[in-house]
Amino acid sequence: MDIRKFILNRIGKKGRVTVAEVAKVLGFSRVYVHRFFQELSESGKLAKIGHANRSHYVLPAVGSIKKAKQGITKFSRVFNNKNLHEDEIIHLIKKETGIFERIKENAAHILEYAFTEMLNNAIEHSGSLKIKAIMERDGNIIKFQIIDWGVGIFEKIIHSRHLANSDEAIQDLLKGKQTTDPEAHSGEGIFFTRRAGDTFIIRSSTRKLFFNNPINDFAVVTIKPVLGTRITFTVAGNTKKKLQDVFSQYAGEAFEFGTTEVVVRLYEKGSPTFISRSQARRILYGLDKFKKIILDFDKVKSVGQGFADEVFRVWQVKNPHVTIIVKNAGSDADFMIKRYKNIE
Repeated sequence: MDIRKFILNRIGKKGRVTVAEVAKVLGFSRVYVHRFFQELSESGKLAKIGHANRSHYVLPAVGSIKKAKQGITKFSRVFNNKNLHEDEIIHLIKKETGIFERIKENAAHILEYAFTEMLNNAIEHSGSLKIKAIMERDGNIIKFQIIDWGVGIFEKIIHSRHLANSDEAIQDLLKGKQTTDPEAHSGEGIFFTRRAGDTFIIRSSTRKLFFNNPINDFAVVTIKPVLGTRITFTVAGNTKKKLQDVFSQYAGEAFEFGTTEVVVRLYEKGSPTFISRSQARRILYGLDKFKKIILDFDKVKSVGQGFADEVFRVWQVKNPHVTIIVKNAGSDADFMIKRYKNIE
């Protein structure tokens, strides 16, 4: 039995299903069935709504998955990383496949931007002798993968910025404007690419970083060691999102990349409680490059006096040009934050 097909057909008929429901119908365990839901979600074919036992799955908000006339169209090729140019590869894909046919112009712009940014990163930063580029279309869903066998994105950040591990590399990567080659790159590519599509995944070393934009969720998962870096990106051909809107959200009138958003819980060490000045300094490192920073305290249980003082008094005094905006702070965290920052 094709369990993935069964799940998609059932959602197509009912609009939404749960793991427990499918497990009961098929007679399999929830753990076993959940693997198929997770695969479909990561490939952009399903969207998860809610958390834990209350969660259910629906088709992506961008619309139901329908087969295009040309069926599944796929481009897959391994290139020698010598005099390789990303713009030539995207032109080759357009020439040899129908992937870009009959999709909205805004979706095409997103796809081309994301693909060329990620391929350029692999060309210039991976140190890999070969790079594999895959792009495929299944109905409305378009997915690409960029695979290299180089040093690995997290390992390169660790060594270039003298960090302790992959988790610290991920923390720095997500801030934006963090790059291992500041003379040639601004560090904006991944920051904007991961927000432009529906799903975005980085696999490297022993970590998988997964973003599900339709439900505004992300996860960092430990995986079996991966050589090099594997990027996976999906977007729907009928998405309503516009690339310019993604840029504008984090740029001013002069289109300068001046705003970043930091998810505070990424920096936790075993407990969603932030009490020390060292934790605050780790979060704030490199953020003086921005004009506005958004600190997202979602799922942070409490904030200590030292942490709040370091962020909202000590660091703010040193960086008066930066505006700090707080969001999703619970009552306990909010109480301590307000002692050091006047929040309207």
